[in-house]
Amino acid sequence: MRCLPVPPAMLGAMIDEAPGLEPTSALLHWEDFPVGHVAEFGHVEVQREAVIDFARQFDPQPFHLDDEAAAASLFGRLSASGWHTACLLMRMLCDHHLLRTAALGSPGIDALRWLQPVYPGDVLSARQEVLEARPMRSRPHVGLVKSRFTVLNQRREAVMTIESWGMMRRRDVPPPGHD
Repeated sequence: MRCLPVPPAMLGAMIDEAPGLEPTSALLHWEDFPVGHVAEFGHVEVQREAVIDFARQFDPQPFHLDDEAAAASLFGRLSASGWHTACLLMRMLCDHHLLRTAALGSPGIDALRWLQPVYPGDVLSARQEVLEARPMRSRPHVGLVKSRFTVLNQRREAVMTIESWGMMRRRDVPPPGHD
């Protein structure tokens, strides 16, 4: 399967015409994520069955599926796919605040690093630090937020980092045609 980028014309339609995302005081907006903002959130225990199920579906490398193969690998025992860890971060992010924001998606990830293995029984949490925030040049009613997300295990060791941009509606700048 080949993944293609979202065409710019379609991205514009998604930002300008997303239903149900009119600014409201109940939602967090771009202005609520200034540079330097830090949030710690999440608590998810990595389950052995979930590691194997995810690997079967999306990353069927032997060290994610089989104890014997994992013991002979660099990991030394069954480990979660890095993509599984990324999905767990996304879930923690949604549960913590993303579903309560005027979010409009993301133009992508700038950097992703898997720093050490995640094993069944590990308990993960996350930390977000806002690195940059600016209005989108082509759509001033949309704000861009660049964040570094660090996934931590129960020993507070970083197991993964992601730097990515998020797009959010701005609170006091209406979309074109909504004046």
